[in-house]
Amino acid sequence: LRSRLGVTLERHRVPIAGGALALVLHLPEPSAAPCVVACHGLNASKDGDKYHLLADALPAAGLAVARFDFRGCGESSGVEAETTIGSRIADLEAVLAFLGAHPRLDGRLGLLGSSLGGFVALHVAAVRGLPVVSWNAPASLTELANDDLEEGRGLGIPFALEYATGRYALAPAGVPGHLIVHGAADEVVGLAHGVTLHERAAEPCELVVIPGADHRLTDPDHRQRAIAVSRDWFVRLLSAPG
Repeated sequence: LRSRLGVTLERHRVPIAGGALALVLHLPEPSAAPCVVACHGLNASKDGDKYHLLADALPAAGLAVARFDFRGCGESSGVEAETTIGSRIADLEAVLAFLGAHPRLDGRLGLLGSSLGGFVALHVAAVRGLPVVSWNAPASLTELANDDLEEGRGLGIPFALEYATGRYALAPAGVPGHLIVHGAADEVVGLAHGVTLHERAAEPCELVVIPGADHRLTDPDHRQRAIAVSRDWFVRLLSAPG
């Protein structure tokens, strides 16, 4: 627990079956706040630059930020090759349950996910009715599944078996409160995915295309643009009275 520039930083371990998830919570002071939960993508962690920038920007707008490592990633227990979409959803649900009981949060929650983290966030948002922002997220896992299993980039047999059932092959349709942020030059998850997500979302929804941006939003200006529009979206949907 430490405080910096009016923001309190807490480190937690969230219990899950067989282990725990590492979570860092950035709390604006002094009152209870809504919280945005950041979900990283494949072969990534809560400690990526994007999530640190997010954790700097949102508390200044009165929003708490929770960044965590899915099991098998970063400081969480487990092995990433043994994870599935279902296990990631379970991880996010455990984090949301933990945050729902936190005395410094007011119970209002939003989700932000990058790439596969956005796909996972959409599935949870669809069930819980939460506002959600996706950065360069896939509308379908078909290409990812085929490419990843050939290249062995982190998804293993459990994912392949789950994908074969079709349960999580597609992002859910009809999700309201969805802001889609997509790089026009995304070389991993093409812009067509973002367009499809927007077509399938329910109002309020918006598609922001960042010209020249790649999958990781490598250019600092592209990252700042993604963070700015995301902050404004959550302020609009989470900070309104009631």
